[in-house]
Amino acid sequence: MTQLSNKRYDLEERTGRFGEDVIELCKLTRITVIAREIIIQLVRSATSVGANYMEANGASSRKDFKNKIRICLKEIQETKHWLRMLLKVDRSNEDMIIRLSDECRQLTLIFQKISNTLSEKSGNEN
Repeated sequence: MTQLSNKRYDLEERTGRFGEDVIELCKLTRITVIAREIIIQLVRSATSVGANYMEANGASSRKDFKNKIRICLKEIQETKHWLRMLLKVDRSNEDMIIRLSDECRQLTLIFQKISNTLSEKSGNEN
């Protein structure tokens, strides 16, 4: 496996870069009364994904890890929503928003798979 392939699956780096990219998008967005509120929510949810993934990696138990992964999943889904709202308010960065929305979709699939695998291994324990 090449180094490039390894980076693709380094979720700490990937979620961190995702948060940074959302911050860059927000810095490019024209600030209006509505956009400001959306940006606040978007930055909170997008940067929370990486923070919660870091917490998951430092989890004190399997249950704690599973909980943090579920939070990552919720935060990435919320982020996709705020990206959609931002696109409605300001289409000037549409390509970047579409790219970030696709990354949300991919991260959703990854976190869903991790969560499902953990549930299967624990006998579908909630």
